[in-house]
Amino acid sequence: MKELIEKVAELYAAFSKDATAQVENGNKAAGARARKASLEIEKAMKAFRKASLEAVKK
Repeated sequence: MKELIEKVAELYAAFSKDATAQVENGNKAAGARARKASLEIEKAMKAFRKASLEAVKK
């Protein structure tokens, strides 16, 4: 579970960097990277939710 939390934090840092570059600098490629990162964050969060529920059941 700790690995999932670290992965989410890493993905969010990349998302935040690229989203900021898109908004502040109008960087279109950074926008595409931010959108891709948001999908990866979604997958990681679903995995975290599943692991969290399993941990509670123990």
